[in-house]
Formats: sequence, structure tokens, C-alpha cells
Amino acid sequence: MEPSQHPETNLQFPKGFLIGAAASAHQVEGNNANSDWWHFEQMGKLPKSGLACDHYNRFDDDFGIAQQIGLNAMRISIEWARIEPEEGKWSAAAIEHYKKVLRSMKDHGLTRMVTLWHWTLPKWLADKGGFETNEGVEAFARYAWFVAQNLGKEVDFWVTLNEPEIYTLLGYKQAIHPPFIRSNYLTYRVMRNLIWAHRAAFKAIKTVLGDVPVGIAKNSACYQPFRKNNFLDSFIIFVFRYLDFYLLNRIHKQLDFIGLNYYFLRKIKFDWRHLYLEMKPNDPLNFSDMGWYLFPEGIYRVLLNLKKFHKPIYVTENGLADARDDRRPKFLQDTLFWINRAIEKKVDVRGYFYWSLTDNYEWHDGFGPKFGLVAIDYQNLKRTVRPSAKIFKQIFSV
Repeated sequence: MEPSQHPETNLQFPKGFLIGAAASAHQVEGNNANSDWWHFEQMGKLPKSGLACDHYNRFDDDFGIAQQIGLNAMRISIEWARIEPEEGKWSAAAIEHYKKVLRSMKDHGLTRMVTLWHWTLPKWLADKGGFETNEGVEAFARYAWFVAQNLGKEVDFWVTLNEPEIYTLLGYKQAIHPPFIRSNYLTYRVMRNLIWAHRAAFKAIKTVLGDVPVGIAKNSACYQPFRKNNFLDSFIIFVFRYLDFYLLNRIHKQLDFIGLNYYFLRKIKFDWRHLYLEMKPNDPLNFSDMGWYLFPEGIYRVLLNLKKFHKPIYVTENGLADARDDRRPKFLQDTLFWINRAIEKKVDVRGYFYWSLTDNYEWHDGFGPKFGLVAIDYQNLKRTVRPSAKIFKQIFSV
């Protein structure tokens, strides 16, 4: 059955299913002046984030909008560079700020999922090599322990790391994100250290809080052979899927749940000169503003592949840049349809977080892409709910 044959009102989700939106601190808060990203922005190597969405001061209004459009959960991140602006010096003011943020979420009826690290590092740690070093792993474990000690009662779900494999790829392979290094050796070393960092943070949180749910946000694409019955294309896809699960295979014992960030369909063709080529689907009308092919069915296929880990799954990110808001309604309807289909196939999916609640600073793409359910006018920071946001009240009785 295709999504168009399946009215939204017929979708049945489990009791307690979380329906929310996601955000990360640097992308929405503004003035994150003690971070490595801010430093590179001032050097001119990245677009300046400035005030971003001023969520640091407007968080209560933003959570009110989330409640208004029918959400029952939010995924946010805690900014390490605010909590520990200098090595070993913890900011009581930052802790009090995030307590207010988390209590505001609760007051608005939002289940609170908190990510400890969403790509930015304190400048002092970046200067010492960040996750290139064992010291970076130890520093992250201390940070996780400190946040758990001071904010633990205000958090419902913990995410240690956001997309460690994408961070490593963009920072150390493609060199378009900090620290702008191309090194195969450091790509391997940073990825290994991030695995250790997750394990150390998982242990630290559990030591402080006991039986609380701790997971990771993992980016996974839907891989398909370009030529359906071609052995070599299928073999390359096998390799890609193996590499895709490299992280989870090494930390599955230190996971209470898997967070899935899904955005991409990858159609792969074997090529003797290059080993493989990525082929774009021949469907010019079905792309986001960023040129990402829209393939909601892929989330179903990825969820079925994740079933083997026997862990609860939360879709911690999924969305599209769509300034006109003309593709987002169908995209959301179709995505939720395919998640529902995965649940019918006994995949333990317990929540969906759209990326993102508001337009925001999209890393090296600056403020151009419009992912938000809520539009931001960057001249005055006025919030305007986009029509597509009504889909949640149509599907879910909140």
C-alpha cells in the first residue's frame, strides 16, 4: 500500500509514542563564543552564526510553539563550551540556565531528550586536539559526569554523541568543518576515540543516575544498488552497509536505545576506475532545496535493518530544507506512514523527532536552508508557524 492510499487518520502508533522536533545548541542559541566553531567563524572560515535564533533567550516561547503545534517531546543539546568555558572551570550560570530550559520543556508537556555533544567543542579542548587525543575522551567523560550530576533530574533521555561518523567525515576527510584537516590516519583515530568517548560517557551517566535511558544519534542512509540484479553493485552495497553499522557493532552493549538520523538515499554503482560511483535518481522534482533526494520509504528500510540490534529506536532527526513549504507536508505524511509500516513489522520504534523546530544556522551552509516547522525572520527573529506543522495534530491526538 502506498502512502497516498493510506489516510493520515488511519495511522496507529503505540501508546506513549514521542512526536517531537530537534535542535542543537550552536545552531539556535546564539553567541556561543567559547566554542571552536565560533572561533573559525570569526576567522572567516565559516559563516557567522551571531545571534542564530536567539533561542538562548527565547526558549520558553519556542517550547510554547512546540506544544501549540501538537508536539509532546523535544530533543535539544547542552553546549559543552558554555558548561566548561575553561578547562576544569565549570559555569554555575550555565547550569542554572539549562535547568530553566529543561523545566520550561517540562512545563510545556515536552519529554526531554538531551544530547551532550552536537559537534562543537570548547575552544580550549580544540586547541589541545579535541577527539584526536585520549585527553579529549577523558574530558568528555568528566563533562558527562558533571552534567549528569547537575542536570540529571531534569532529563528523560540522554544522547551522548550526535553523528560521530559524519563529524569525522566532514572534519577530517572532506575538511569542510573544523578542524579542516585531511588525514586518513586522524579519520580513523577520531572515530575510534569517539567510540571510546561514548562508552566512557555511558558509564559516567549510569554511575551517577543508574537506570536511565542512554543512547546515541547515528546517521544512516538507505543504500540501494544502481543496477538491481548486478552482483558487483550488490557487493558494494554489502560493504557500505557493513561500514554503516561499524559504530553500532562496537557500542551496542553500551546502548539502551538507538537514535536514527535519516536523510539520504544512496544509489551506488560499481566502477572499475573509482571502485564505486554514487548515482542521482532521475527525478528532478523530488529534491529538497539543498539538492537532497527525498525518499521517505528509505526510513522503513533502514529501520528494518536496525531491527537486528534488538534495541528501542527513536528517529532523532529527519527533515528537509523547503523554504516554500510545498514539499514538507507530503514528506511528513509519507515518512510517518513508513515508520508506521516498520512498527507493523515489529520494529520497536518509539518516537520521531523532525529536524528542526525552527529554521536555524545550518553549519557551513549558514542561514540559507529552511528546515523549520517554524520560519525565522532573521531581521527581527519573529517566529511564524509554517502550514506543514498542522500535520502532527492531524495524525496524533495530543
